[in-house]
Amino acid sequence: MGKVPISIVIITKNEEKNLPACLESVQWAKEIIVVDGKSADRTAEVAKSSGAKVMVREMDVEGRHRNFAYAQATQEWVLSLDADERVSPELANELKEIVVQNDGGISAYSIPVKTYIGTRWIRSAGYYPARKLRLHRRGKFRYEESGVHPRAFLDGKEQNLNGDIIHYGYRNFSHMIEKMNHQTTLEAEKWVSENRQVSFLKIIYKMCDRFLRNYIGKKGYSDGFMGFFMSIFHALYQLFTYAKYWEIKKQKQ
Repeated sequence: MGKVPISIVIITKNEEKNLPACLESVQWAKEIIVVDGKSADRTAEVAKSSGAKVMVREMDVEGRHRNFAYAQATQEWVLSLDADERVSPELANELKEIVVQNDGGISAYSIPVKTYIGTRWIRSAGYYPARKLRLHRRGKFRYEESGVHPRAFLDGKEQNLNGDIIHYGYRNFSHMIEKMNHQTTLEAEKWVSENRQVSFLKIIYKMCDRFLRNYIGKKGYSDGFMGFFMSIFHALYQLFTYAKYWEIKKQKQ
């Protein structure tokens, strides 16, 4: 079998260090598309040297940006990746089988994501298998045009796959906290733009709910300090978002 008729769509911004391993994991695909957000490093050059099609578009709204990227695909099936992700050999084999079978009743597949902080796999607190809808038929899937955590809309049925996407999402704890700071700013701006009415008492409830759901319900306790930290992280995400939401509202008043 030659190249597998799947379009791999990768979103990038200053990812020259992460991108080569990502591209190497999908060289079996017929089409690789990199949509680059005007990187200041060699990201576009690295992508072109691997044979990928490169398009440059500055990230405005995440959902809109991803929808644009998916619309560039020419193959029946589209696999969405970020530059810090890799397709495992087990997942690659599953994807090849899907193309051969071509079950017309299925529009998308959810894939387990195996996330790491440095070299440590986060195996509890809801972080694994943490399936995400990443493989879809062209034209059957889109995101809400929102800047953070956009909702997904699928036309048709989905099934689960077993092979992993390997996600090297955080270099260390500092990098994770840095990302949370950026994401909670976007989340707070979203709450304000949607005119959400969020009270301090509601946030206290959400913090407790997130911690208990991840530490007890999703067995964060089974992974020692890492499971505790990730459960607290979910609670703090709510608190930091609320603090920024409160601040923006006060400034507007």
